[in-house]
Amino acid sequence: MIPFILISIYFAFGNSKNSSFSTSTWFFSSGKNISGDGGDERPDLVAVAVNGGADREEAILEDYSFFNSSNSFSPLTAEADQESQEEFQENQKPVITQKNETFNISLEKPHELPSLNETHALPIELKIKKKFTNLEKLEVKLGKARAAIKEAAVSGNQTDDSDYVPSGPMYWNPKAFHRSYLEMEKEFKVFVYEEGEQPIFHNGPCKSIYAMEGNFIYQMETSKFRTRDPEKAHVFFLPISVTSIVHFIYDRNSREHWNPMKQTLTDYINLVSGKYPYWNRSLGADHFMLACHDWGPELSKAVPELFKNSIRALCNANTSEGFKPSKDVSFPEILLPGGTMNGLIGGPSPSRRSILAFFAGGLHGPIRPILLEHWENKDDDIQVHRYLPKGVSYYGMLRNSKFCLCPSGYEVASPRMVEALYTGCVPVLLKDHYVPPFSDVLNWKSFSVEVPVDRIPDLKKILAGISTRQYIRLQRRGKQVRRHFEVNMIPQRYDVFHMILHSVWLRRLNMRLHGLEYL
Repeated sequence: MIPFILISIYFAFGNSKNSSFSTSTWFFSSGKNISGDGGDERPDLVAVAVNGGADREEAILEDYSFFNSSNSFSPLTAEADQESQEEFQENQKPVITQKNETFNISLEKPHELPSLNETHALPIELKIKKKFTNLEKLEVKLGKARAAIKEAAVSGNQTDDSDYVPSGPMYWNPKAFHRSYLEMEKEFKVFVYEEGEQPIFHNGPCKSIYAMEGNFIYQMETSKFRTRDPEKAHVFFLPISVTSIVHFIYDRNSREHWNPMKQTLTDYINLVSGKYPYWNRSLGADHFMLACHDWGPELSKAVPELFKNSIRALCNANTSEGFKPSKDVSFPEILLPGGTMNGLIGGPSPSRRSILAFFAGGLHGPIRPILLEHWENKDDDIQVHRYLPKGVSYYGMLRNSKFCLCPSGYEVASPRMVEALYTGCVPVLLKDHYVPPFSDVLNWKSFSVEVPVDRIPDLKKILAGISTRQYIRLQRRGKQVRRHFEVNMIPQRYDVFHMILHSVWLRRLNMRLHGLEYL
C-alpha cells in the first residue's frame, strides 16, 4: 500500500515542470493576431483612428510606450486554479490611455505557469521612440504656429513689439496678423536654389517699374530667412527673373516668340526636380516664384504644376488670367527712378492740396481711354492728362492732389498706388479683376477708394462727396500702412520685402503637402 501511495505522489508532483507554459507577445494598436502561438485574432483589440488637425500635429512627437510585465502563479488547488483563470482574464483587458489625441495602448502579458522553484524577473518597461522625418517635424511646428495665430485671433491678446504693433481698421485682424508675423520671424526658412546663371537667374532689374524682381531676388539670397539646408526649408524659391527672360531671350521678330522663353522656364524646373527630390515630393506646391513683369502669369503656364500648384507671387494679380488668391500672392509694382526711395516719401497736409484728383499716363488698355474720354482737359478739379505740360513735375502734382487715380493699363498692375501712398495722396482704384497687394491682411477700403469702371463718368461726384473728416481718416490710414510698401536696401521689419515673405508664409501655413498622413 505504501509503495502505491509513493508512486501516486510521484506522478502528481514529480512532473510539475512539464505542466508549465509561457507566452510572450507585444500588443500594438493594430489589433492584428495577438496570440503567442499563432492562434485566432483577438476581436476585442482594434485599431484606434483619430480625426484631428492642428492638435494631432502638436501631439505627433509623443513617444509610443509599450509595456512588458511578467506575473506567475501555480495551480495548487482547484480554487486557486479558478482564481488564476479569473485573474488571467482580467489581465488580458487592454489599458487605453488618451492624451492630446495620441493613443497609447498597453496590455500586460498573459500569466505564465512555471515551476514553483523558478526565478522570475521584475516587470520591464520598454520605451520605443518613433523616428520622424524632417518634413513631419516641420509640419508639427507649423501646426503650433497655426494654433497660436488662431488663439490670437479669437482671444484678442496681442504681444508687445518695440518696433510696431499693428492696429486699426486698415487690418482685417491686426492681432492675428501680428502673431502670424512674429511666428514667421521665429520659424520661417526658405531654400534658394543655387542652380542657374546670371543674367537670367539670380538677377533682375532694380530701377524700372519691374524693380521688385531684382530687389527681392537680391534680398532673399542675403536674408536671415534663407537656409542652406533644404531639409529645414518650409518653401523653396525659384530665383528666376521673368523680366530678364524677356529682355535677353524674347525675339519680337519670331512668330514663336513664346516658345524659347517658356522652354527656359521648363528647363530650369526639370534641372532642379532632377537634382533634388523636393519638387516631385510636393508637385511644386511648396515652391514659389516671383514676377513683376506683365508676362509672368503667361510664362508660368510653361510648367503645368507651376501654374496650378506653386505659389506665384505676381504684380499682375488678375483673377481673369488665372490668379488664385488662396495660393498666389499679390505684391505691388514699385517704380524707383533712382533705385531708392530717396525724395519720394512725404507730402503736404490735406488743407494744402488744391487738386481734387490727378492722373497722367499713356493711352493703353481698356480703362484709360474711358477715363481720358470723360475727363481729359474737361475740369480743373479732375486733372487728367495723357502727357504732362512741359515744366510740370509729376511728383509735384501727386503732392498737390487729394486723390490719385490708378487705372489699369494693358495689365491690372500699376506703380501709381504706391506712388500715391508715398506722397500722402489717397489712391483711387479703377480696375477690374484685380487683387490688391497683401489684401489677405490689409483692408484696402479703409485707406483707398474703389470706383467701378462703369462709374468713371461720375468720378467727380463720388470724390467730392467724401467729407473732409472722412478724407483725413483715409489719408492718415494710408500713411500708417505706407511702411508695408517701402523698399529698403537693408530690409526693415514690416516693409515690402517682409510683407511678400509673410504672404508666402500664410500660403505655406494653409498648405497640406501630398504624401503626409494627417489624422
